[in-house]
Amino acid sequence: MSAGPSAAERRLLEVEAEPLAARLDAWLAVRLPELSRSRAAALIEAGRVLVNGKPARKSHRPEAGQVVEVEIPPVEPSEVRAEALPLVIVYEDSDLVVLDKPAGIVVHPAPGHASGTLVNALLFHVGGLSGIGGVRRPGIVHRLDKDTSGLMLVAKNDGAHRQLSVALKARAIRRRYLAAVWGHLREDDVVVEAPIGRAAGDRKRMAVTPGGRPARTRLHRLERWKAADLLRAELDTGRTHQIRVHLAWIGHPVVGDAVYGRGRESGMGGSAASWTRGLAQLVPRQFLHATELELAHPRTGERLHFESPLPADLAAAAGWARGDASS
Repeated sequence: MSAGPSAAERRLLEVEAEPLAARLDAWLAVRLPELSRSRAAALIEAGRVLVNGKPARKSHRPEAGQVVEVEIPPVEPSEVRAEALPLVIVYEDSDLVVLDKPAGIVVHPAPGHASGTLVNALLFHVGGLSGIGGVRRPGIVHRLDKDTSGLMLVAKNDGAHRQLSVALKARAIRRRYLAAVWGHLREDDVVVEAPIGRAAGDRKRMAVTPGGRPARTRLHRLERWKAADLLRAELDTGRTHQIRVHLAWIGHPVVGDAVYGRGRESGMGGSAASWTRGLAQLVPRQFLHATELELAHPRTGERLHFESPLPADLAAAAGWARGDASS
């Protein structure tokens, strides 16, 4: 094993009697929670893991009495540039960050969005990033669309990222949204369960499709407006555009949704016609806000609960829809 940079961390682990023989990469991910399995595998393949002083394969199954030596190199700087963009941090500790994302900002850098993203802002504002996969970068546990605002969960290290991702898949993280939709639900509580996949002929859009992944959204009507409802939507799964796709599929697209609900308000006639046009003009983007987040802390197990009220643009539109005198 090479000496490596002086900042590299070395860990010595003695293998105890294991009830089930696990591969070396999986065993390391359990014994060293700060490492993901893929990160452990990368260290093994780079020759930074020795078993009884000799390089080992990731498929090796540790046996009782063996000594495993792990060299963890310093975290590499991210290729993404840190930028001093406005960011509202609701909560931060050594493992995670909860932030209140504004509408209009993309989460990850991508072609056409190399800068000005949420990740750029996080690299500037968040301290103590130990990195994900050996790179100093935040671990996005779940995303929000560009024009969706509200609470997002971010991990600051591999261990927290892995545990939070597992909790998300196990539906142990509760995510609730506020959404205004055109028309009225048939009843106050509706569960939409329909598979979601890429739309045929348009890979940028999602759709309810027989070959899609299972998806379930719970809806509860909070307010009934003249020609729209204000709903609380809770995700049981986390498919791309899930709330927007499910609501459009049941005939009640999100107000202001340019992809799945374009022009819906123009099809309403009668006494609701002018009202729908008025609401549409007041909503500058899709009326969808991540309002509530509840989870168990990945290290301590403490229950954490966060809430975010409607931002000013959506609050003003909701006030108008209710007929508030101040709106």
